[in-house]
Amino acid sequence: MILALDIGGSAIKAAWADEPDAITPMGRIETPRTDFAAFVETLRGILAAMPSRPEAVSISICGVTDIETGRMICANVPCIDGRLLDAELQAALGLPVTVANDADCFALAEAGLGAGLGHDVVFGIILGTGVGGGLVVDNRLANRRGGYAGEWGHATILATSAGTPPVEIPHFPCGCGRAGCVDTVGGARGVEKLHMHLSGEVRDSREIVVGWAGGDPAATRTMEIYVDLIAAPLALAVNITGASIVPVGGGMAGAPGLIPALDKAVRSRILRQLDRPLVVPAQCALEPGLVGAALLGLDRFAYA
Repeated sequence: MILALDIGGSAIKAAWADEPDAITPMGRIETPRTDFAAFVETLRGILAAMPSRPEAVSISICGVTDIETGRMICANVPCIDGRLLDAELQAALGLPVTVANDADCFALAEAGLGAGLGHDVVFGIILGTGVGGGLVVDNRLANRRGGYAGEWGHATILATSAGTPPVEIPHFPCGCGRAGCVDTVGGARGVEKLHMHLSGEVRDSREIVVGWAGGDPAATRTMEIYVDLIAAPLALAVNITGASIVPVGGGMAGAPGLIPALDKAVRSRILRQLDRPLVVPAQCALEPGLVGAALLGLDRFAYA
């Protein structure tokens, strides 16, 4: 049995699993963000609520393990930032612990139980508040020890003009400290920023996509340019990784018409010619962070 945890900046979601298709959610609890001792006690409380003591703990988290140092980089949960999290939790909980990035776990969930089932190379992407991604090859994470594989959202590669007719697009500053990253326009906040630049209107991302679906000219122009901007770096990622499927999760994935439009734009830009969808909606029914963490833990501990 594996305890799977999906740890975000606001909540910890938990589940226990003894098979890939037998994952039982246990609910959620507020994340102690600034007190590591309280963070550990919260995990101990979750362990105590399990039907029996697990063999290991597997964690999906909103952060990245630095592959050089093994230390966690996690701005949303300050009490774990800079820690050797797997080793420290293993000592505190008395169980083997493995930790993976939440976008990696999303991709692993889609590869194992979602849209990527049966595909050798799955590139799962998140279009939410920002942009993320994870790469799975032969049902194993590329980031087995941590690292940045799949992070297509952060590189200074955005085009400086897009659309038909083309319009100039500045390289907006990114939270990572660079400018011109996909993350600056690819997520919900990015769509709002792009719309403001193009139309001068301050509108919520949901209003923009609803306007697009309803034929609003300003919203339509924004979303056409949005698709043009992010399709090129996504096509490059597909060419480099050889992914045969790109499941999409996050709030923007629910925008009516977005995924088919993005799929068409990406397939027109890649080397491989496909007569089927490549960029598709995520299909994993349960919380993908929990499912990915469970699959990761079962692979590393139960079936090792």
